[in-house]
Amino acid sequence: MGSRTSPVSRPVTIRRAVARDAKRLTRLVRGSGSYEGEYAAAVAGYRVGPDYIEAHRVFVAVGADEHGGRVLGFYSLVLAPPELDLLFVADEVQGRGIGRLLVTHMRSEVRAAGLDRVKVVSHPPAEGFYHRAGAVRTGTAFANPPAVPWDRPEFEFRVSSE
Repeated sequence: MGSRTSPVSRPVTIRRAVARDAKRLTRLVRGSGSYEGEYAAAVAGYRVGPDYIEAHRVFVAVGADEHGGRVLGFYSLVLAPPELDLLFVADEVQGRGIGRLLVTHMRSEVRAAGLDRVKVVSHPPAEGFYHRAGAVRTGTAFANPPAVPWDRPEFEFRVSSE
């Protein structure tokens, strides 16, 4: 069994993103292996700026010890209308439960905001992840060339009030 499939062995903390995280989050998005090949153009010029971090609920997963406080992943929640806008986990730590940890945290934020569901327009290679994380497929966001030249699956996380 390789290290990609082992659970997180060191503590991971989730904290609110701050402006100084912007460059690291931008690098994480642009460097994502899920956006290679035909999907590369989608993130080539993408930027997570301090203004975006200030305007939305952006949270980062930070590793301790072996990762030296490094940002391992992050998500961004938009409340109106409720949508999980971004969710990225660094390639080298995928498969260790960090994405699931971020989803659990996101669900608690949705619940705390008094909402019962949040939409996700998924990147096609991430479809399996969202399904495994408990999202329900609700439809398809159709291609909108040239900005988005492929159809994308739409999901919804339904959040109970407990």
